[in-house]
Amino acid sequence: MLLTTCRLSKVLQLTLAVIKPDAVAHPLILQELHKAILDNKFMIVRCKDLVWRRSDSERFYAEHSGRFFYQRLVEFMSSGPMRAYILAREDAIHHWREQMGPTKVFRARYTSPASLRGQFGLTDTRNTTHGSDSPESARREISFFFPDFHVEEWLEREEPLFRSGQIRYDPQKHIHTLLSPS
Repeated sequence: MLLTTCRLSKVLQLTLAVIKPDAVAHPLILQELHKAILDNKFMIVRCKDLVWRRSDSERFYAEHSGRFFYQRLVEFMSSGPMRAYILAREDAIHHWREQMGPTKVFRARYTSPASLRGQFGLTDTRNTTHGSDSPESARREISFFFPDFHVEEWLEREEPLFRSGQIRYDPQKHIHTLLSPS
């Protein structure tokens, strides 16, 4: 059991992070990505493994329908297991996107070789990770992957406790949990 003792003054932001099928297919890469999340001071609010049907991919990526990469993306995202996270941190969206690196793997390898996509990405579709690009998309995407999670409720009830460091990391569940009152 690891106790988290950080105290932050700024309200935590939530973002969705997805480890795509290309990375989940390789347990050591999945382990490295999970470790990178923790090493970069993200708190893991929720974590789940899932497999999408084609219709799930089509709904999630509907805004890209008609674009040249849409079919390839839909097929890939429903090709195998994924891991989805709700991450919390000050400026979580910005930090997760920076950690992922550029969407295009070729660019990531040359401009951000230490990024997750620079290290583990294979192609522009098989680029290891997904992350929300704005607070609005984070809310929408979190509700898509975690329909029973309520952002506003978490921000009101749990965020102050997470921010004040009243959490511990549970390695079996792969999430941070609130400390029990003594």
